[in-house]
Amino acid sequence: MSYHLQIYRTASELPESWNSVIGKHNIMLSREYFNILEISCPKNMKCYFMAVFSDGDKELVGGALFQYLDFIGHQTFQESGFLYSVRNFFTKWFNKDILILGNNMLTGQNGFYFDTSRITVEEVILLLEEAVQKMQKEIRKTAMVIYKDYQPDFIRYFQGKSHSKYFRFSVQPNMILRLKENWMDSEDYINAFSTKYRSRAQSARKKNIDIEKAELSLRQIHAYRREMNILYQNVAENASFNTFFLAEDHFESMKEYMNEKFRVFGYFSGEKLIGFYTLILNNRDIDTYFLGYDKLLQKEKQLYLNMLLDMVEFGINNRFSRIIFGRTALEIKSTIGAEPTEIFGLIKHRHPLINYFMKNIFPYVSPETDWIQRKPFK
Repeated sequence: MSYHLQIYRTASELPESWNSVIGKHNIMLSREYFNILEISCPKNMKCYFMAVFSDGDKELVGGALFQYLDFIGHQTFQESGFLYSVRNFFTKWFNKDILILGNNMLTGQNGFYFDTSRITVEEVILLLEEAVQKMQKEIRKTAMVIYKDYQPDFIRYFQGKSHSKYFRFSVQPNMILRLKENWMDSEDYINAFSTKYRSRAQSARKKNIDIEKAELSLRQIHAYRREMNILYQNVAENASFNTFFLAEDHFESMKEYMNEKFRVFGYFSGEKLIGFYTLILNNRDIDTYFLGYDKLLQKEKQLYLNMLLDMVEFGINNRFSRIIFGRTALEIKSTIGAEPTEIFGLIKHRHPLINYFMKNIFPYVSPETDWIQRKPFK
């Protein structure tokens, strides 16, 4: 069967059937979320959307998200010093712009969806590469192309000739907590810990006893926009490797377009906002999104650990199946029960010589972090 591929620059142009065919399966591929990417994505990012139609009946059978990332002027490595200056220079020379099939703002396979009752996986893989080539030809040719975040049982489909020049890479794993059906509340969850980790969680809770926690409405998110951005930057700038920074109005846009599917929870000391975390409710999964906190109070109040515990409590109380914690702060996430799921990607550089040595270059540009996986449950 033959297919027709169509590029869209705005979410408003997407076919009417987009959400019923694609968006309902993953909210991060919905028209509402794409609206947010249009109006409030990072300054160095540009998004495009691809629809795939069957040539026979012109029905929508799948779609994909593409992101262009520009590294000129963006400080990828945040720490100061000669080594980081060299790394930033090398990164910009090596990959000054990138085309990503997927979402660089999230962890996991949030780049495409196809109705596999109408199209085979093998056809999907070929169409994805056709879509990449169409983007490179009709929109912009980039230094690199990346297929982002696939689990091992799916990456095996990319073994064919059309992807033979791509280098397969793996960085940090995706940390996922599967919520057990017999956890009826947070007490059941904490009691499932061994003595060491149960005591640790209870100690963290006591340090937060004078902190007021509340869910924020759209009006409150707007009122605290500046404070939230400062708290977010405290965390983002502390990361050794960062490919973008959120726009100041991003959380407000998320709440406006996603409504109850996007939740924001604030932490207050008196009248002062000292921290917040955000969640995306995606069918039976919760995707943890960005957060922020006061650096001076983080250690004293154990804000981050309390946020993780509160995320789990929300998931249990609302009977979700999994919490997707992403690929940062791996060790502390393992202390609350999240387990690593290895994810892979594919990368190809436009310059043949650089592409040939990709396996040697990639670890330098995207360094790994050593960590110890903790086992908190009995």
